[in-house]
Amino acid sequence: MFYPMCGLQPGPRPPLNVPGVWPRLLRRAEFCLALLAALFLIAGQSPTLAQGDAWTLLRQPGHVVFMRHAATPGGFGDPPGYRLDDCASQRNLTDAGRAQARRTGEAFRARGLAFDRVLSSPWCRCMETAKLLTGRDPEPLDALSNLVGRAEHRKQQVTSLRAYLAALGPAPRVLFSTHGIVINALVGINPAEGEMVIVKVGVGGEPSVVGRLRVE
Repeated sequence: MFYPMCGLQPGPRPPLNVPGVWPRLLRRAEFCLALLAALFLIAGQSPTLAQGDAWTLLRQPGHVVFMRHAATPGGFGDPPGYRLDDCASQRNLTDAGRAQARRTGEAFRARGLAFDRVLSSPWCRCMETAKLLTGRDPEPLDALSNLVGRAEHRKQQVTSLRAYLAALGPAPRVLFSTHGIVINALVGINPAEGEMVIVKVGVGGEPSVVGRLRVE
């Protein structure tokens, strides 16, 4: 559709000496230039980087990782009547999800990268993802809790996460193991299961997405 709108489709051209042709051509050219500029801007803002670039960012101070839990049987939320103190009542990782979390941890260790802090949603699938990845028990953080069916907590949790980021300081490398809906509420991105969103922490805890990474 772009080509016909910009007058680039094949076919006869109007004679340039006809009255009114030049103003129409100029307006069309201005429209096409504006469209191209918008497309380049969108492309330039894409947070997806090459794998190597993403790993490099993780070595730099002031960057943290928000990871969506690894693969589950699918769907959203949990079965009716689930309880946080009973993992069997929740939607949990599949064997493939557990293997995915272990591979992600191996990729970190192969690059000599470790987390100073490991925080997780209290939901079992997030806690298990973080433990399989890092080899240690994560610290539950209520601000990372699932928001499916709990939309009334969205504003409070986002505010708490920003406050936590603001208090981190520039040095610690932190893993936040959470849910896709929480990451979306914080930074506007819907990651795949097991995908990591690399965030640079700005002034006042303002999160800025600088990369995404998923170990297959």
